[in-house]
Amino acid sequence: MRFKIARTHIIAGEYISEAAHIEIQKIIDNLSTASTFPNKLKEIEIIRSVCQKGEMKKVKLTYVDIYLENATGEIFLFDLKTAKPNVGGFKEFKRTMLEWIAAVLAKNPNATIYSIIAIPYNPYAPQPYNRWTMRGMIDLDQELKVAEEFWDFLGGDGAYQDLLDCFENVGIEMRPEIDDYFKRFRNS
Repeated sequence: MRFKIARTHIIAGEYISEAAHIEIQKIIDNLSTASTFPNKLKEIEIIRSVCQKGEMKKVKLTYVDIYLENATGEIFLFDLKTAKPNVGGFKEFKRTMLEWIAAVLAKNPNATIYSIIAIPYNPYAPQPYNRWTMRGMIDLDQELKVAEEFWDFLGGDGAYQDLLDCFENVGIEMRPEIDDYFKRFRNS
């Protein structure tokens, strides 16, 4: 088993320290003005250093789409996105992921935690996913998993190909039913 805990649609936490709020805003501001480049591991350590400093503020965070914890206690928080997310939303995606980190660290400052955007399929396949729209706000190596990388992370090496094979087999088996269904729309 790859993960000892797997949950969907959960709340990362209810509190973030006042100092963590300030640091998150600084990170977002610096990325927005291109004063710094995204570096998720460094950002996590910045938040960890202040995760319990100042007043703890009650927050209402966006739900975590997928929460995973492995046997060694590492926590992975996934935000599922469509294949072509809105370019303008990346600043808010980044803020959401940093707030999740801050909320988890507020409860457990020693947690090993990762927050990741997951895009379940690559609409550009067989070409690589076009990641240029995220550059500058998202640490592409640490904060993004697309198609094969995402599914193989969840299910182990080969999980993505197994999934594609399942879709292909179902498509072949159900082809007559699918064709009949769409005939209704061609003749209208």
